[in-house]
Amino acid sequence: MTKSDKKSKQEAEKSVRKDPYEVLGLSRSATDQEIKSAYRKLALKYHPDKNANDPEAANMFTEITFSYDILSDPDKRRLFDTDGFEAVESGNQEVELDLSSLGTVNTMFAAIFSKLGVPIKTTVSANVLEEALNGMVPIRPLLLGQPVSGKVDKQSAHFYSVSVTEYEATAGLVCRVQSADKSNFKLLYFDQEGSSGLSLSLQEDCVKTGKVTSAGMYFLGFPTYRLDQTVNSMAAARDPDLAFFKKLDGFQPCEINELKAGNHVFAVYGDNFFKSVNYTIEVLCAASLKEEKDNLKTVEAQILSKRVDISKFESEYREVLAQFTEMTSRYAQEMQTIDELLKQRTAIQASYTAVPAIKRSGSRSKNKGACKDSREDGQVRDKKASMRERLKKKKWYHNISVKVDKTKPC
Repeated sequence: MTKSDKKSKQEAEKSVRKDPYEVLGLSRSATDQEIKSAYRKLALKYHPDKNANDPEAANMFTEITFSYDILSDPDKRRLFDTDGFEAVESGNQEVELDLSSLGTVNTMFAAIFSKLGVPIKTTVSANVLEEALNGMVPIRPLLLGQPVSGKVDKQSAHFYSVSVTEYEATAGLVCRVQSADKSNFKLLYFDQEGSSGLSLSLQEDCVKTGKVTSAGMYFLGFPTYRLDQTVNSMAAARDPDLAFFKKLDGFQPCEINELKAGNHVFAVYGDNFFKSVNYTIEVLCAASLKEEKDNLKTVEAQILSKRVDISKFESEYREVLAQFTEMTSRYAQEMQTIDELLKQRTAIQASYTAVPAIKRSGSRSKNKGACKDSREDGQVRDKKASMRERLKKKKWYHNISVKVDKTKPC
């Protein structure tokens, strides 16, 4: 396929794209919770695991994922609402992977990329969601203030039910999970769907905090926030400056801030590539944690304020950085120009002379003559030395005194 054919194909795909609100069956005033709920129901319905060898379902699943990618990101949603598809960088969308459907080889590649620092977003297995929706999952009781430890297989989930009174719901609840072996997992919260079915409502990915990985949900009766560290992660990986300025873009309000009295279901989902996850889960009543609640509210307000400050600072930084880059480039150019001018000046000054230029051949003959003279001098010195040695030997011979006894006959 030629480049022109690829370009025409891409333009044709853009022309038939459906409005993401229509794909998910939402109004333009839909809340974040409504967007997530609609996406999960449709994604479960058209998931490839449930629709093998069905190209229409596969295309619909891709369209649903693309639409959710736009509407779930506040920046992309705002761009789409104002300027349409052209303003959205669809090529950089981060698709969530269902590891249970990748197969062993692809899972190995995903694990390798993850170890190399490539951000990979994963989603809960469609099989787990379908079993929960059909009421086919075992649910264990979990008492307030009593941690429970367990071990869950990869791409599987353990479900827990917590009973909450009116007083406890008003005081606020906190659910936390941590793994001492730094395993990857997701903390899930489910809504009741019908008589026994469960529908995924909230999801928190674990993060590394010291020597453990942990995740938490906070239902304290006032707006709380979650930090999605995968937002803009691909772009940030290519630009360190962008990683800093976009670090707080994933700081978004939680969809649910309080729970009502009754039974509530949480789950721990194993999100490792190959091994099981050891974890500890607990649900606490926040009645005795008034100071902690006030501190959380204060620091999150400061983070929101800082996000605005950083956004303004980015514009100033980019402007100064552009000026610095321009000055650095000019510095190098000016230095090169100065060096060239000085070389020209030296060459011109050297041209003011009546002395003929020394030829290399003359210097070589001169060197040869010098070598010849030194060899002749050496030969003369050697001859003189040999003459002196012979004279010494001759003198030594003549100085020998021979005594003759005249009384004896010769």
